[in-house]
Amino acid sequence: MNRTKPTGRVVRVCLFLLATTGSTLADGAVASPSAGPLPDAGASLLRVAGALVFVVAFFLAGAWAFRRSQFLRMAGAKGPRLQVLDARSLGNRQSLYVVGFERQRLLIGASPAGIQMLAQLPDAEEAAAPSPVSLSFTEALQQAAAKRAP
Repeated sequence: MNRTKPTGRVVRVCLFLLATTGSTLADGAVASPSAGPLPDAGASLLRVAGALVFVVAFFLAGAWAFRRSQFLRMAGAKGPRLQVLDARSLGNRQSLYVVGFERQRLLIGASPAGIQMLAQLPDAEEAAAPSPVSLSFTEALQQAAAKRAP
């Protein structure tokens, strides 16, 4: 059996209780069962039920506040910094992944032997930028026809 050592706080509380009980016993103010009338059972039950309702309400309010703070923290975030942008299976438990981290893009290979970075791709802004030469379909067709004609 694994026994842990009591923490300093627990030891201090036990010593405090022992000291206060010892001083009470020394004063001779020990309560005996026949010392006085018993409290009303209805009032005691009502007090215990009220305390139980208070503790349960306090617990539920704490749980609600914790979940609310987690929701607000996630809503304030810009989004996931790490994303799988594309995935292709190569068969036999081998695959390629394009992974985006912030603005970087990486080509990752995964196999039964492990995961390896194969290449660092151009940043997302550079790859998304349109090419400076934009031709209409007719212009592209004329250029292709001119290359084929001798």
